[in-house]
Amino acid sequence: MSKQLIKQAFQEVLDQGDKAFVPYIMAGDGGLDSLEEKVQFLQESGATIVELGVPFSDPVADGPTIQEAGIRALKQGVSLRAILEKLGQFKENRSIPIVLMTYLNPIYAYGVAAFARACRTAGVSGLIIPDLPLEEENLVVKELQANDIALIRLASLTSPPDRLKELARRTEGFLYAVTVTGTTGTRATFQESLQEHLASLKNICQAPVLAGFGVSTPGHVKELSANCDGVVVGSKIVDALHQNNREEIKTLIAAASSKEQAPAE
Repeated sequence: MSKQLIKQAFQEVLDQGDKAFVPYIMAGDGGLDSLEEKVQFLQESGATIVELGVPFSDPVADGPTIQEAGIRALKQGVSLRAILEKLGQFKENRSIPIVLMTYLNPIYAYGVAAFARACRTAGVSGLIIPDLPLEEENLVVKELQANDIALIRLASLTSPPDRLKELARRTEGFLYAVTVTGTTGTRATFQESLQEHLASLKNICQAPVLAGFGVSTPGHVKELSANCDGVVVGSKIVDALHQNNREEIKTLIAAASSKEQAPAE
C-alpha cells in the first residue's frame, strides 16, 4: 500500500483542482522528539506529502540552509536507523505519506535489503536518492520493489531529451523536476525557459510532475504550478521551522490551493 498512498494523496488534491505541496524537513533538526509534532502540523496545514531529509556529512545537492539543518541534526546524534525507528513509533498516528530523501552512502552502510524492510516497517512510502544515477539503480530497485517503496527520480534542466524520457518512464510516485542548475536554496527568479521545460515534462510523464529547488514564496508556488502538478519547498520550510515562523508555512501551503485565500488580518 505504500506506493498507493502517494497516488491517493495526489489524486485527492488534483481532483479538486488544487496543486500538490510537498514540504521538505530535515529529520532531527531540533531533535527527533519533535518529528511527530512537525509532521502532524504539516499534515493539518494541508501538505500533500512530507519529504523527510536524512542528515548526511557530504550533502552534495543541498544548499547552505539544509546543510546547516543537517549539521544541527548530526550534532544531536541523529542517524538513519534512529529516524526509521522514530517514524515507526507514530506511523499509526499519521495519514500523510512520508518520502525519505537520503544519499546512497547511508543506505549502503545500513544494508540495502535491511534498509528497504525498515522503510516498510516505518511506514515510508517513497524514496529520493539524489546521487543515484539511472545506470546504478540496480543497487536498490529490486529491494525497494519487494517492499513497495516508490523510487522517485529527479529530472534536471541539463538532461538531454532521451534521458528525460527515460526518467519520466521509470519514476514512481512523482517526477521531481529540478528547477535550477545548482544546489537547493531560495531564489528570487527562475530562468525563462523553465515553464516550457515543466510543460514538456508533463507531456512525457504519466506520473505527477513537481517542481523543486529554489521555491520560496507564494508567488513561486503559483507560478511554477501553472505548468506542472505542484511544488516541493525545502529551504524556506526548514528556515521557518527553525525560526518557529509557522504562519509563513501555512501561507505557502495555501498558495497551492485553487481557492482564493482570505487576506491575513
